[in-house]
Amino acid sequence: MTGQVRTVDGRVAGRRGQATRQKLLDCLRDMLSSSPYRDVKVIDVARMAGTSPATFYQYFPDVEGAVLEIADDTAKDSAALSGFVTDRSWAGRAGWTSAEQLVDGFLAFWRKHDAILRVMDLAAAEGDKRFARVRTKVLAPVTTALQDTIKDLQAKGRVDKSISPGAVAGSLVSMLAAVASHQKAFSGWGVKQAEIKPNLAVLVHLGVTGRKPTR
Repeated sequence: MTGQVRTVDGRVAGRRGQATRQKLLDCLRDMLSSSPYRDVKVIDVARMAGTSPATFYQYFPDVEGAVLEIADDTAKDSAALSGFVTDRSWAGRAGWTSAEQLVDGFLAFWRKHDAILRVMDLAAAEGDKRFARVRTKVLAPVTTALQDTIKDLQAKGRVDKSISPGAVAGSLVSMLAAVASHQKAFSGWGVKQAEIKPNLAVLVHLGVTGRKPTR
């Protein structure tokens, strides 16, 4: 944790206070992994962290406020996803490798943050603009990186210039997010988990380059 951390009433938290605040967030993150978001109570988070509800309220106005803090941290972590696109080759076999690595990195990110991403989706779907904005921040880096890559390929004459880079990039990221959040549902359709990654990579490669991958 960097920079000053303040309590709800504006005081700067000391090292011990920062550690307590972080422990509360870590416990809340763990609880979101095993309990429905709406069932999580301040007293339960405080008890798990070995402190009191009064201490929780020193750092967060309510559970939702603490969840937003976790969501913001997730958005910062998502910046690394652009690294799976930027300065990567999309030609020949290297292009197939780039598509595979983007899919692997995206699915790994989703598994790591699955609980908070589910909460974001739920709250955004219910019309909470705060969570909708954070979700946009989560997906923005990789979407922008894909858009810029497609523009670059167009400039080199390797992708049809009638294609909208923004529309394709947004569609690919939306597809990746949807698959990542519903991976378990595929088994109900007779799809093996091992089949998801390579087929997603084919779609990503087709979307970025307009060509079937060379493996």
